[in-house]
Amino acid sequence: MMSSFLFRAMDARAGIFLALMAAVIVLVPAGNLLVPETSPFHVPTYAVTLMGKYLTYALLALAVDLVWGYCGILSLGHAAFFALGGYAMGMYLMRQIGTRGVYGDPLLPDFMVFLNWQDLPWYWYGFDMFWFAALMVVLVPGVLAFVFGWFAFRSRVTGVYLSIITQALTYALLLAFFRNDMGFGGNNGLTDFKDILGFDIQADTTRAGLFAASGLALVLCFLICRAITRSKLGKVLVAVRDAESRTRFFGYRVEHYKLFVWTLSAMMAGIAGALYVPQVGIINPGEFAPANSIEVVIWVAVGGRGTLVGAVLGAILVNFAKTWFTGALPDIWLFALGGLFVVVTLFLPKGIVGTVSSGWTALRQRKVSAAFEAGSDEPPGPPQSPSAPANVTANEPPAKPAHRAPGQAEPQPAE
Repeated sequence: MMSSFLFRAMDARAGIFLALMAAVIVLVPAGNLLVPETSPFHVPTYAVTLMGKYLTYALLALAVDLVWGYCGILSLGHAAFFALGGYAMGMYLMRQIGTRGVYGDPLLPDFMVFLNWQDLPWYWYGFDMFWFAALMVVLVPGVLAFVFGWFAFRSRVTGVYLSIITQALTYALLLAFFRNDMGFGGNNGLTDFKDILGFDIQADTTRAGLFAASGLALVLCFLICRAITRSKLGKVLVAVRDAESRTRFFGYRVEHYKLFVWTLSAMMAGIAGALYVPQVGIINPGEFAPANSIEVVIWVAVGGRGTLVGAVLGAILVNFAKTWFTGALPDIWLFALGGLFVVVTLFLPKGIVGTVSSGWTALRQRKVSAAFEAGSDEPPGPPQSPSAPANVTANEPPAKPAHRAPGQAEPQPAE
């Protein structure tokens, strides 16, 4: 049943994306572990880590595109779910340090010893086990999103008001996690990780494994999102995005659909944060910053809102540009980012993938029209919509039922 659900996600665009991702997942670790360092095809370890970070960002952008591109929920607080997933993984990594910390305490992390904590807080229990930490990675962001969405969507908070509330949520968490008495490391956060699942976190093989795990998580979440958006559920989500009131009048429980996709998106963001932390080696309250959530929206807008592939492409391209700018011209990166958003809004409102897709469709239509003018028997017409009825052609609108007076019998076919 699960395989048939994921099979709905397969089409030409998804096939190309999966083929590229398969090549990247295999070739990058192989180039790092199997190719000698003297070879021009060798992939340095720092590049593997950097690209792994890009993949986690792509997964976060995919989560935002699911709620914004297909359901019309502009979230300015997804960095909160990303950071919560990262903190859950960071707590597991801190518990794995044990006596190898600076203070050598077998139970308390170094920052707790420094702050004179006597006992491990109750909410740290269980994080010495990977399965428990993995469960918290999806459960904590999911529960927070469910509770937040339950009240927000039932109250019919929409539009810019919902965006402001999501931004307030992540800012409140930012202030809370900055406090030392919260037990999460204060403004320094969690760092100095040693190993994960018994493997040295600094080893090349571990870095390659984390990169491959990030790629596989991105592929799996892409297939899930693609299957959802191409199903009946996806059509309802698009209807909610385009005409929420009309969809509600048709009898759909709009708040239930929004709550489901919102919670799923938060869980995906938590997974992205959990994969991000062991690769960068630190998690601190700065990840909650509202500016991070706004930047994710820019990634999606650049790549193409409502395309999924565009969200992944936008995240990778913008972060690659950020890496180059902050290294070569660090003082102008924020100006470049703002200018990029303005350019995309004015000249590429559909993003890169949306613009290319529209151009390709227009080119095919022109070719069909040219072939018809050259003597083809097939008249040109707009591309058939996948959701259009099979008996309705592209050039002939569906027949409307004839108007009958009240009480008039329905006309019968001729004998």
